[in-house]
Amino acid sequence: MNAEQEIEHLKCLIIGSGPAGYTAAIYAARADLKPVVYTGIVPGGQLTQTTEVDNFPGYPQGITGPVMMEDFRAQAERFGTEVRFGYATKVDFSKDGGIHTVVIDGTKTVTADTVIIATGATAKWLGLESEEKYNGFGVSACAVCDGFFFKGQDVAIVGAGDTAAEEATYLAKLCNKVHMLVRRDEFRASKAMIHRVLNTPNIEIHYNTETQEILGDGQVVTGVRVKNNKTQEENVLDITGFFVAIGHTPNTELFKGILDMDETGYLITKPNVTATNIPGVFACGDVQDNVYRQAVTAAGTGCMAALEAERYLAAKESGE
Repeated sequence: MNAEQEIEHLKCLIIGSGPAGYTAAIYAARADLKPVVYTGIVPGGQLTQTTEVDNFPGYPQGITGPVMMEDFRAQAERFGTEVRFGYATKVDFSKDGGIHTVVIDGTKTVTADTVIIATGATAKWLGLESEEKYNGFGVSACAVCDGFFFKGQDVAIVGAGDTAAEEATYLAKLCNKVHMLVRRDEFRASKAMIHRVLNTPNIEIHYNTETQEILGDGQVVTGVRVKNNKTQEENVLDITGFFVAIGHTPNTELFKGILDMDETGYLITKPNVTATNIPGVFACGDVQDNVYRQAVTAAGTGCMAALEAERYLAAKESGE
């Protein structure tokens, strides 16, 4: 067996490199756990696809998502974290809290005493070319993150569930008008959320409506072309912001049948902690949070996961 084939053993392996993964790394490194972070396919996570971040404490002038993630990475590395590009392709977690095994890129095997999962979630998109073109330049999948930039303007939001209803009412407080595009002739949201939308005067609901194309001047969004799927009539709405609220997919395919998850695939952690159903395996950030999905809350749970991993190892070493 040559050196490349040797199995590497770590005290703390972190899978994922968004705010949760990097914060976990900062705390784990300071606790001398010598963490190794595997970045995943998108180093820095969802925030690297975000232009301006104005709601993270400590950046009074705001910052771009990619620069912020580079700051997180640099801070983690300053304390001795090793950050590697690569993604986990297979896991074998010891159910009794023994040694956990993770295969990276289908070839390299790593074992670890503790594993912190911070693989995040991926926003669902409509799949339009124009949506991709203007993503970050008027198109967003997070009203709470980006709504502020559209203060006093006319915007549109796509979706019919609780998230869409909640984000539409949030936008309505900031924006002049919110066009809500609902594909069917009814909402999927709860009655309370529907009631809230219907009672917000500056939300206009467009039922049986599908997005055909997001329009722009080459730099920013200027409108959206929609079609009524009952009458086939097409119409252009003048907007400067287009929000997609059709859900997120947690990046948990790798853990199916191994870790407990809810019906939509989010990892289930024990109450008030980040511990999963397997001892020594912790989950933080958007992979286990389908409620807040903010950089600052992800960072908070990353801190929790590292502190819990440290305590878990201390208890194990003392024979508790």
